Amino acid sequence: MGSLLDIKEILNDYTNDIQEAITKEAQRVAKEGAKDLQNTRNTYQVRTGKYNRGWTVKTTKGRNFVECIIHNKDHYQLTHLLERGHDIVDRNGHHKGRVRAYKHIEPVDKKRTREYERNVEQIIRNGG
Repeated sequence: MGSLLDIKEILNDYTNDIQEAITKEAQRVAKEGAKDLQNTRNTYQVRTGKYNRGWTVKTTKGRNFVECIIHNKDHYQLTHLLERGHDIVDRNGHHKGRVRAYKHIEPVDKKRTREYERNVEQIIRNGG
């Protein structure tokens, strides 16, 4: 009977080690993603740098999860407009043209998501 309890304890420790390592990795990758966005230079005309400095990470931890969201705390309104582009409309509602999209979020998202997936796989293989 004692050996069954030992196995349970070992598995719990293993699970906790993996969860802790995954949490740290999620936070690390999110911070790196925010730095990537802060250092974006080739996407659009950077006049003051205020937009780039606004990128930060919001982390929410729960019992069995961690959620890291990279967002622009100061200029959140611009992220969608810059990433997707938008129409130009005059005061009378007439379409005057379109502002091109400056893809700067999507490449960082793809790069950091791939990195996170690879590293989590390695964490699980190594047991934390």
